[in-house]
Amino acid sequence: MTRVLITAGASGIGRAMAEGFDASGAQVWVADMDAAALADCPSGWQRTRLDVTDEAAVAALFAEIRDRWGGLDTLCANAGVAGPTAAIEDVDLQGWRDCLAVNLEGAFLAAKHAVPMMKAQKSGAILVTSSTAGQHGYPFRAPYAAAKWAVIGLMKTLAMELGPFGIRANAICPGAVEGPRMEGVLAREAAARDMSRDEVYAGYASGTSMGRFVEARDIAAMAVFLASDAARLVSGQVIAVDGHTVNPDPKI
Repeated sequence: MTRVLITAGASGIGRAMAEGFDASGAQVWVADMDAAALADCPSGWQRTRLDVTDEAAVAALFAEIRDRWGGLDTLCANAGVAGPTAAIEDVDLQGWRDCLAVNLEGAFLAAKHAVPMMKAQKSGAILVTSSTAGQHGYPFRAPYAAAKWAVIGLMKTLAMELGPFGIRANAICPGAVEGPRMEGVLAREAAARDMSRDEVYAGYASGTSMGRFVEARDIAAMAVFLASDAARLVSGQVIAVDGHTVNPDPKI
């Protein structure tokens, strides 16, 4: 049975990933900062409250995974935060650092502590959650875009380092995903741009060939595929699930 860990797995995209892997028959372990969301997860999942930027806590989690499961087949390094919404000259340095810490350092620490188990078993799949912001940039969201570009560089390097050990690494780039988190983004961006929420929403949707937002289940389906034997020779790839972004910022 496939053993899967998902960071930020108790809600949003991570929860959809966990449900997708569970439906495929995998053993699921979710790590998340939100205690209430963790408590709401199915009892059959392993659950750990985790700050992905705390290396000691991350190391302890992977030691527990090794003790309970004996290894790990798939890591979904999914934890992320939106970061500040502001013109570059107004971005607070601490806000910048906090955004990179969760989005980039969180992925780095998870990979760092997952890899020894995967090397020992000579197999594994590492999936990092980037964003279309990591392909096109994102006005008024410089910390987030920088972090999401950086996790792609991390993934590319992991794919090169780990391929000889039978370990694959890929990045999934969601577009605008329906849900509470995106509603917060829309509200903050509307305020920063002096626009209405609906105008910002319409701008995101019209910037894609398919003219719509995506759903978390679409991201989950890609994750399950990339972790499967059907994708056994897919590594080092950046795969967008976004309805095809043709204009990353149609609002300007």
